[in-house]
Amino acid sequence: MESLINALPGALSQGLIWGIMAIGLYITFRILEVSDLTVDGSFCTGGAVCIMLMLCGCNAWVAMLGATIAGLLAGLVTGFFHTICGIPAILAGILTQLGLWSVNIAVMGMKANQSLNVKNHEMLVSIRYMQEVEAGLRPVYQHPIFVVVLATVILVGVLYWFFGTERGASIRATGANVNMARAQGINTDMNKLIGLMVSNALVALSGALLSQYQGFAEINMGRGAIVIGLAAIIIGEATFGKLFKNFALKLLAVSLGSVVYNLVIQAVVSLMDINTNYLKLISALIVAVFLTVPNWQKHHVRRKVNAAGKEK
Repeated sequence: MESLINALPGALSQGLIWGIMAIGLYITFRILEVSDLTVDGSFCTGGAVCIMLMLCGCNAWVAMLGATIAGLLAGLVTGFFHTICGIPAILAGILTQLGLWSVNIAVMGMKANQSLNVKNHEMLVSIRYMQEVEAGLRPVYQHPIFVVVLATVILVGVLYWFFGTERGASIRATGANVNMARAQGINTDMNKLIGLMVSNALVALSGALLSQYQGFAEINMGRGAIVIGLAAIIIGEATFGKLFKNFALKLLAVSLGSVVYNLVIQAVVSLMDINTNYLKLISALIVAVFLTVPNWQKHHVRRKVNAAGKEK
């Protein structure tokens, strides 16, 4: 139990960082109704670009901007394959993800990983900053949890504004009914392209934050990101769906879903002393449970309604 309590701040920090990635995935998965597998590659792209720019002397803000633009370009490639070349979205994402593996390792100087010395670089978030804040060596506003919560609130606010604009509304219309949107004169291909770009920009931003937090980027850091993102979306909807009806609150629910997911994983690993090599299996089971419970609830309600109808 003590190990779990000690690990909670770290799990919360990482949950919030992964939550930004999940919000990016939400744009394609829920708003555009597109299955985009680019995220496994663009997440690592963000981390790799961020670390390499900082190693070249750029400050954290410039590095984060570079990482976000790199993710934007990754989404552009997937969008090009899908809208211009006519390749199905899921296959277009796989092709981009496959190509990004070579791009990412090239960005990192043909090395599988690159690391930063926290003492030589000022970062936005770092696991060491958490320890230093707790020791009183840094102000509270530099705590990773505070920084990522603030970043999440700002991102949710910006996305809420954007999807309330004419362009944002047309993107949502494209996802809701692409044929009807096209009949209304909306350029659905352009909307899909923009949606994929924004989504992967957020994914890369999340990867950049995680690479700073852990102090390194490695070629496999994005592997399984799609599972974590989907888990966050599903858990957020299952847990907070009935409470959060506003669009901004739905985005926030996705971030909270990521936090819940990481806390559950941490609790299982800490309390049951499970080998971390089983994390992928645990992740799959957790997602399966959160997918199953709502369906069981709907089935139970349907049976009660049918039973009540027969009694009448």
